[in-house]
Amino acid sequence: MAHNHQRSNSNLKVAFFLNLGFTILEIIVGLYVNSVAILSDAVHDFGDSLSLGLSWMLEKKAQQKPDKKYSFGYARFSLLGALINSVVIIISSGFIVSEAIERIINPEQSNAQGMFLFALVGISVNGYAAWRLSTGKTMNERVISWHLIEDVLGWVAILVVSVILMFKDVPFLDPILSLAITFYILWNVIKRLKETVFLFLQGTPNDVDVDSIEAKIRSVKGVDNVHHTHVWSLEGEQHVFTTHIKLLPINNLSELLSVKNEVKEVMEKYSFKHYTIETELTDELCGEGAIPVQNISK
Repeated sequence: MAHNHQRSNSNLKVAFFLNLGFTILEIIVGLYVNSVAILSDAVHDFGDSLSLGLSWMLEKKAQQKPDKKYSFGYARFSLLGALINSVVIIISSGFIVSEAIERIINPEQSNAQGMFLFALVGISVNGYAAWRLSTGKTMNERVISWHLIEDVLGWVAILVVSVILMFKDVPFLDPILSLAITFYILWNVIKRLKETVFLFLQGTPNDVDVDSIEAKIRSVKGVDNVHHTHVWSLEGEQHVFTTHIKLLPINNLSELLSVKNEVKEVMEKYSFKHYTIETELTDELCGEGAIPVQNISK
């Protein structure tokens, strides 16, 4: 596990510095060849750099053990990073949209040869970073890898437009491409932002079937019903589960332990980061603030 974390940190570190360096180069070249499409992608890559930088730091932070201040650990900090990244990209994209519209109204010539050469560089740099992260095992690496693949496709589009501009004088094609790239990015960023806010508000993760889990717990011999079930996610990957189970009449401690062990076997089939199950005896009232009689925790 430690080796995987070290490799993940290394992959994210390499991808971060590659992306950040390339973003700076994009801004310089975009201004030089007068391409708003390249500048719009620079804004996108700046957001990627923030994501990579935060992911790199959070990968280290995630290894810290829970403490009294953060009893569930530090994984939830990644949601804050996702929120910051999304807001930055949305604001920056608004600026790019206004610039692209201005270019459509008042077209300016772009350096097609410069766009073509830099598109080749963009495909190479982003392609290498995506390949490097595609070999990783963590969710951070896999998600960012797909994001970088989107960048590669964007540079392929710029490459195609640059070839067209070499043979036809259509200066509005560059800002139109910029708008297309920006709106595509915004569409994905807004989806991520909605997912992030949903997780911040402790919504039930989409990959957890609560009804199915409750049904399996109810099928355990000795369980009467299941209630007060709550599921939320720390950061989209690690989930937490709590519930109360009402028991049928229990004759002795051995029967109680048998029920608890069977419920544990059900829960171990799921990859919850943490689960807590309160068991209530037949005559016990379930109410807010009630002292739990027995607990099953992981």
